[in-house]
Amino acid sequence: MILLLFLSGWFCGLLVNYLSDVLPLRRQLTAPICTGCGEKLSLTQYLVWPRRCPHCGRARLRSWIVEALFAIIPVWLWHSPAQGIPFWVSLILFVYFGVVIVIDLEHRLILHSVSLVGAVIGIFCGVVIHGWKATLLGGLSGLGIMLALYLFGWLFLKVIIRRKEGDERASLEDEEALGFGDVTLNTVLGFIVGWPLNVFAIGIAILAGGLVSLLYLVFKLLTGEYRSFMAVPYGPFLVSGAVIVLYFWKPLLAIL
Repeated sequence: MILLLFLSGWFCGLLVNYLSDVLPLRRQLTAPICTGCGEKLSLTQYLVWPRRCPHCGRARLRSWIVEALFAIIPVWLWHSPAQGIPFWVSLILFVYFGVVIVIDLEHRLILHSVSLVGAVIGIFCGVVIHGWKATLLGGLSGLGIMLALYLFGWLFLKVIIRRKEGDERASLEDEEALGFGDVTLNTVLGFIVGWPLNVFAIGIAILAGGLVSLLYLVFKLLTGEYRSFMAVPYGPFLVSGAVIVLYFWKPLLAIL
């Protein structure tokens, strides 16, 4: 049984790596490619060995890390099941979460195609976990809350830009305090987590994002690499909030 769980996790990790490689560069499902030079890779080069592009020499360390993590996840899910979430539903959710996190960390991007597929996955999984009412209310409230934060960030940035001049003003014109992809992602996560727990998931994401951003800011100041409005991917924090509420909420409440 353990071997079967490991193999299922490894397959999920392969899927996350493949989707995270081709979707940001090709926007569609294609043959495996090198994320460094964009050249096609054979299945042997991509899946087994040497995990290094023969064209540009780029190593694929991230592939090993993702697959190692996903080999462990099914074992954890099987032996510590979350109440109300079937095992197969959890695997689907973690594959989706993995794709979102990897792409956002590497490209600072939440793809609309990923969010669209995520909405289908989110509604389906949400209904299985919570039922229709909590699922739809979770998605709508997630959209409303994050859209309000997005508009607030947009207005705040506009005010800051008006006070700048010259090159500094021009450098901020294309910046976003919060990407609209985060709005669509939070809608999907709202479907998955359901109402009203998605409000707590958003709160956890905001707290975690603020803390990590502060530590990142201090580090950049100490190293002399700080610049205004440095982008920090917010997708991983939103996903982390959802995972904590879905899989660790009841244990945390029991401890508190």
